[in-house]
Amino acid sequence: MSLHLFNSLTRRVEPFAPLDPARVTMYVCGPTVYNYVHIGNARGPVVFGVLADVLRRRYGGLAYARNITDIDDKINNAAGEQGVPISVITDKFAAAYREDMGALGVRAPDLEPTATGHVAQIIDMIQRLIDHGHAYAAEGHVLFAVASFEGYGKLSRRDTEEMLAGARVEVAPYKRDPGDFVLWKPSTGDLPGWNSPWGYGRPGWHIECSAMAEAHLGDTIDIHAGGVDLQFPHHENEIAQSECAHGGKPFARWWLHNGMLNFGGAKMAKSVGNIQRVHDLVREHPPEALRYSLLSAHYRQPLEWSDGLIEQSIRTLDRLYGTLRDLADVEADARIPASVEAALDDDLNTPSVLAEIARIAGEARKAESAGDRESRKSELLGAGLALGLLQQDPAAWFARGTSGDDDARIQVLIDERSAAKKARDFARADAIRDQLAGEGIVLEDTAQGVRWKRG
Repeated sequence: MSLHLFNSLTRRVEPFAPLDPARVTMYVCGPTVYNYVHIGNARGPVVFGVLADVLRRRYGGLAYARNITDIDDKINNAAGEQGVPISVITDKFAAAYREDMGALGVRAPDLEPTATGHVAQIIDMIQRLIDHGHAYAAEGHVLFAVASFEGYGKLSRRDTEEMLAGARVEVAPYKRDPGDFVLWKPSTGDLPGWNSPWGYGRPGWHIECSAMAEAHLGDTIDIHAGGVDLQFPHHENEIAQSECAHGGKPFARWWLHNGMLNFGGAKMAKSVGNIQRVHDLVREHPPEALRYSLLSAHYRQPLEWSDGLIEQSIRTLDRLYGTLRDLADVEADARIPASVEAALDDDLNTPSVLAEIARIAGEARKAESAGDRESRKSELLGAGLALGLLQQDPAAWFARGTSGDDDARIQVLIDERSAAKKARDFARADAIRDQLAGEGIVLEDTAQGVRWKRG
């Protein structure tokens, strides 16, 4: 089976074929760096990072760009409140973003363009839109004329009235149409700005991504991805700008959108106030468990985030790393099983991959011959590799965490030992006892159950 992906533009799963197999192009909307990101913002980088690895294995050549938005009114407000240049804010939080994504096992993209580094390209694209009759200047602003693009709304499939309500458009006297959106706006006072044919100002948010994608990936890209909350108006506006600037050429051939994280019964969002920051979570929990949690549901579906989900992921990884620890005497190289590749080819079905990992681990625990043990360990490492899991030394995994986390981990192992004894898997039960003994944990079997203490 070849790679199949759900295309938000056509609303169906389609076999993927790049324009140039030697250079697949993918653009993912990155963060606006004015604060630490929340865990919902990490779902896209984690999932589409898995996709990037799939594309590299299938085609070899990949140009993967994930931008940094470092021009934005929220950034301006944060800088104004602290009395510092915007670069102080953006440099700090861009660095924090890279650190936090790295902790989650997200590899850096091939390209990381910044909006401030592409102002010249943004101005050039705006000028082309004006020249082609798709944008107009008014009172220091430049606006895109939505009525000039017949295809507006084809991604989100909303009617005009619905789109206006969804965008919460600004009513302004200089607009020809209420739905027209800003490409360039004037800067006054201490606001950052650049000289342009329309006066001193700064770009709007939507035009930044169009210009950066064009500069690094060309007029038409294979895949554009991001959160479903960006589908309208951001991605809809990107299509309009780019296709009008490129003489009608398609902007992106596949549009991929990840579902939102829900927390406490509502979509996780700074505006709601129900967020959990990645910067905090990676210090409170094993980052690999957070990654596992983010991959536990299909990327297009909503994911209910909770402490229980994290704890469940920790327990699962305890079992998987326990299996690898039991195979420590086996030399094996990671080999991604065909069943795992097939699940990923099926629109990045990560829950199926996790099920395969559990199945392979179960077979590994039963394997007896040297050949079977080597084969199962190779498959387990490879299946984990496909999702960026199970790549650390088991000893490092079990050494992590606070004492509270460690108590829970010990209890999981004790429960697993009890289950193994009931199943007459005495080898596994003894291995768990020996592991805990090596950590200074003394077990005492009593009529009331197993008691333990630190020796």
